Amino acid sequence: MDTITLLGIAVALAMDAFAVALATGLALSVMNGRHLFRLSFHFGLFQALMPVIGWMAGMTIQAWIAAYAHWVAFFLLAFVGLKMIYEAFADHDEDALVRDPTRGWSLIMLSVATSIDALAVGLTLAMLNVSVWVPSLVIGVTAGVLTVVGMLLGRRISGIWGQRVEILGGLVLCSIGGKILLEHTLLQ
Repeated sequence: MDTITLLGIAVALAMDAFAVALATGLALSVMNGRHLFRLSFHFGLFQALMPVIGWMAGMTIQAWIAAYAHWVAFFLLAFVGLKMIYEAFADHDEDALVRDPTRGWSLIMLSVATSIDALAVGLTLAMLNVSVWVPSLVIGVTAGVLTVVGMLLGRRISGIWGQRVEILGGLVLCSIGGKILLEHTLLQ
């Protein structure tokens, strides 16, 4: 996997985390280093672990669907991308972040919710017979960094940006899925 594609996937996957971090930065009445660390660490950790879990699952079923792997990759990435775009336009409960979302079960649920897309990417990497270790690290670090950026930006700007970055992330994932499909259909 080339560096540009890997960075595109990592940034696209981090858009959910960035949007949630932006909203968290807006919602917290007081934000300190602990808030930044907790949210960015957990988002980065979950984003790094989910591709590994998806990859391991994908390696077990790869032999059965190897001939269709590029189609599976395309549909998974397109599904995740379109889901991100749809969720960007869906109504969000404005009261969801009233309490400190960087603590307790809220933190765990947000970490899982923002990283579930990375599970599909890990499955896709297994279908493409790509090692997951470097992509997983890049995805986790990118999510952690963009979470910090999102929280800090959330303190300075209005909430309208959250929707735009989710749409952009969805479009990037759909584009990468299309690129994989084109490469495999044109080169075979």
